[in-house]
This record gives sequence, C-alpha cells and structure tokens, in this order.
Amino acid sequence: MDDFSLPSLRAAAAMVHDQVPPTPQYAWPLLAGRIGVETWVKHENHTPTGAFKVRGAITYIDWLRRTHPEVTGIITATRGNHGQAQVRAARAAGLQATIVVPHGNALEKNAAMRAFGATLIEHGHDFDSAKAEAVRLAVEQGLFMVPAYHAQLVRGVASYGLELFDAVPDLDTVYVPVGCGSGLCATIAARDALGLETKVVGVVSAHVDAAKRSFEAGQLLTSPTAYTFADGVAVCTPVQAALDYFGPRADRFVGVTDDEVADAIRIYWQDTHNLAEGAGAVALAALIQEKERMRGKKVAVILSGGNGDMGQMAQILGGETPRVTTDMRKAI
Repeated sequence: MDDFSLPSLRAAAAMVHDQVPPTPQYAWPLLAGRIGVETWVKHENHTPTGAFKVRGAITYIDWLRRTHPEVTGIITATRGNHGQAQVRAARAAGLQATIVVPHGNALEKNAAMRAFGATLIEHGHDFDSAKAEAVRLAVEQGLFMVPAYHAQLVRGVASYGLELFDAVPDLDTVYVPVGCGSGLCATIAARDALGLETKVVGVVSAHVDAAKRSFEAGQLLTSPTAYTFADGVAVCTPVQAALDYFGPRADRFVGVTDDEVADAIRIYWQDTHNLAEGAGAVALAALIQEKERMRGKKVAVILSGGNGDMGQMAQILGGETPRVTTDMRKAI
C-alpha cells in the first residue's frame, strides 16, 4: 500500500526542500474584490521549472536510485513540464535523461529541457507517437521509462499541499487542476494526513473531461479527442491508480471551457501580475464559475504552472482565446 502517512509526506517534503524552496501562497486583495471570495493562490509557477511537477520528480528519482541502482539513464515522453522536472532531477542525481517530444512542440519548453541537460528527440506529430518512440528507445538503449503517475511522484507533489495547509489550515475548499492526477491525489493525501476537513475539487477542461466523467461514474471512461490549449490537462484516458485514490476522496469535479481559462489567465495577470499557462489557470476559472457557491468561504486555487507558449500568451493577453486544431491528448 502507498505510504501517504504524515511522517512519510514530511520526509518527502524535506527531500524536496533540499532542492526546491517552499513556494508562497498569497491572498490577493484584487482577486478577492473581483470574485467576492477570500482567495489564496498557491504559486507553483514559482518553482525552478515553473511548475509543480519538479517536486514529484525529486522523490521519484530518489526512489529509482534506491530501488534500481543499476539504472544509468531515464527516458520519458512529454510536452514540457513533466520533462523539465524529470531531467532536472535525473541530472542532479547523476543520471542521463532522454526526452521524446512530438514535432511542433513549444520551442520554449524544448529549450528549457535542453538547458537542464536533456537529450531531446523529436518524433511523430502527437504525444502518443512520441510516447511509443520513448517506449521503443527504452528497450533499445536500456533506459528506464518514467511514467506520468506513480505513488513516489505523489509523495513529492504533496509537499505543496503541506505548505499550503500549514500556512492556511482553515480553508473550506481547494481547487486543483487534473491531468494524470498526481496533483489532485497529492493535495488529498496532504489534507488527509493532517486530518483536515477541507474539500478538494478536481478541475478539468470541459473539452477533455474524461477524469470528471470517470469520477462521477465510478469507472474509467475516455475522451475521444483533446482539443484544448490547456495542454497540461489534456488527458483522454485517466490513470486507473489515480482514479482509485481520488475517486472516494475528492469532493467533486468542475469542467471549464477554453474561453473561461483564457479569461482566468488575463485575471491572474491583472490582479496578481503572474503569468499562468492554460492548465495553471483552470483552478481559478473553476472558482470564478462557482463564485456564488463559494461566497463567504476561504478558498485556495493551485496555480500549477506558468510555462505558457509565447504566441498563445500574446493572443490571450490581447483578449483572444487560442483555437487549437491539434489533438493534445495526454500532454504531460
């Protein structure tokens, strides 16, 4: 059984904090005035990779080194944040790191992964093709394939939940973006380990809502396509292990449209002077959608990342919503 006890999560947090300082959580008055709700923002856009995934990579690579000492290199497929996190942690542990991305991936994210020390390979024109190539290369080159979801990833990511709940223990509700589920499961694990009553709400794109429908149905369901610019939550098939954990523990799910996400990005910029990527803004979009329900309560949103594509950000800050014509499925 996964060890998400408080001593285990505190130990994981100490390991994370050896490399990554705690990120801030602020109650921005302009947000509160706009929404009518006391709103705390957990700034995971302030990590060394600009996203929360850096935390889980530290504990995962530590586990890998202890349990598979023969491994000299890892490989994974990504569109950005997962890849940056794994490369950073792997190189810090003395491992080689190969990352496979599809052709047309964001140049800024490719550059960041190379800067952290990745051998970057472009293959195919969608995430599934890149992942298939990563699996093939793992066998051919003797590399360890890193998954998108794993209990050791959750243990590290839970450090942001501990930071948030230690600072603001009387939260009524926390809204958490959901891609493959490590963030949602980690927030729940931290809440439960601390014995709090805070409701944890998962947030997905309304255009790729398989996790929401799976939660509501109590069984794994899929979405046929993933047309959304919020690529970090563009997951067509949820991870069964994640669903098994958050299914009985999350309070509810909310789906937000691309227009709502673009509006939330603009609001973050205006009210907090922070730039959120699409997936990073879905939690705020959900709170705005439910602002009447949350009236008079103390609420937190996870700003899970700030690695937006420059072209898309220019469109959004100019008042538009990017229209995606490429299937972004499982874009971790």
